[in-house]
Amino acid sequence: MSVSRRTVLATAAGAAAVYASSTPAAAADAATGPTPAPSLKSLSTAADYAVQKLHAVAPTVTAFPVGTKFEKWVYSQNGDWVGGFWPGALWMAWLHSKDEAFRTWALASAQKLAPRQYDTGTHDLGFLFYPSWVTAWRLTGDDKWRTGAVRAADSLIQRYNPRGRFIRAWGALTDQNNAGRVIIDTMMNLDLLAFASRQTGDAKYLNIAVEHAKTAQRVFLRPDGSTPHVYDFDPASGAPIGPNTVQGYSPTSCWSRGQAWGLYGFTTMYRRTGNPEFLATARRLADFAVRSLSPDDVPVWDYRAPQQPYDIKDASAGAIMACGLLDLATATGSDAYRAVALRLLTALSETCLTKNSARAEAVVARCTRNRPAEDGIEISLPYADYYLLEGILRVLKPQDVDRAIDLSTV
Repeated sequence: MSVSRRTVLATAAGAAAVYASSTPAAAADAATGPTPAPSLKSLSTAADYAVQKLHAVAPTVTAFPVGTKFEKWVYSQNGDWVGGFWPGALWMAWLHSKDEAFRTWALASAQKLAPRQYDTGTHDLGFLFYPSWVTAWRLTGDDKWRTGAVRAADSLIQRYNPRGRFIRAWGALTDQNNAGRVIIDTMMNLDLLAFASRQTGDAKYLNIAVEHAKTAQRVFLRPDGSTPHVYDFDPASGAPIGPNTVQGYSPTSCWSRGQAWGLYGFTTMYRRTGNPEFLATARRLADFAVRSLSPDDVPVWDYRAPQQPYDIKDASAGAIMACGLLDLATATGSDAYRAVALRLLTALSETCLTKNSARAEAVVARCTRNRPAEDGIEISLPYADYYLLEGILRVLKPQDVDRAIDLSTV
């Protein structure tokens, strides 16, 4: 759809004003149908296991888990792009258990991300600061977390290219090698900008989020609802070049975790703006992903890799997809999306946990980080643990999840 820049910005500004006055989601909004008793039992058991595992491992964690090697966490001192998920998982564990130790650990871990507020060299500031600092502010009321999250949003919008209307993915602002590169993952970082507009009353953050989402909608969405991982632009002119990939099988394939990021991200942007086109895009991404699931309901790493549906798995894609589908079920009133989300969460809870290993430090196994690079093949990843807990608690304790991450819709 062709829309003038002025119209888009006016719409975004209006959305920011509405979003600023929105109220928290009611618990009833998070449930579009009853949850079968067997699923409830599996999910509750899995959440209990996650809490036990996190409680056992947290006292030994001094940095940010980025993945496992021989079932033990490997750490990053500054958090890399995943630093927000460890404190985020601790917050989810606190919501489920009410054990104050998790609150203490979550706050201490989040504080270690403080220098990243000023990091203009990454598009992943939403991943870093939403599940850590935004959630900390929402659950404690301490204004330092809100202020820091808004500073992170200020850093993120410096990566916006007004000629192409996109937020560039990788590289320092002075690095021209990736200056025109956009990835589907960035859809998940836009909620930090919506948060900043809500908190400051300044529409500029949400304006940029809307512009980026419209660009992503135009270039990533294929007719069948699938997406590539990467899309390249000429950074100087903003002219489109074409699809590409880094973590998917090919520029014409569909990396399952990227598809999940897009599904969840476009649904969130619908909730923050009320734009029905974002909801329609989320539904198309969801429908493709649901059609592509293998019978065991654990996504393969790429839906179009030659060996699918018998290829290696990525349980993290399933956890993210489940959260997005639960969000989408509420937005659309569709019991079908909720039913698939429950299937995914149940499959992960019953077939992908680390219960059979005494040495495992993570909760979720069978995740794949970067198959083409042979990096992290069916290991554990911190975002799988976080999104599994978020998804389960969306079912078991939706009011608590709303308190933590804001499930409201304008």
